[in-house]
Amino acid sequence: MTQIDIIRNGIIDKLLTITDKNYLSSILNLLDNSNVHSEKIKLTKEQKTMLQFSLNDIKNGDIISNEDVLKSDLEWLKGK
Repeated sequence: MTQIDIIRNGIIDKLLTITDKNYLSSILNLLDNSNVHSEKIKLTKEQKTMLQFSLNDIKNGDIISNEDVLKSDLEWLKGK
């Protein structure tokens, strides 16, 4: 995997955890007003598969809020 793929996947992972509508709208606005759209982005087979898994999780309600994840992380850290 190239460095660009690693960075892109990291961004996608972080985006999938964001639940704040205003924050997501700001990110979308930033992207809409950038030159990123000048080239078409090709997803790898693995990226498409991961996105499909994510969509299936959302459709089936297999999701956890960002707040719950943060609470769980704090509890785990306190246990160490």
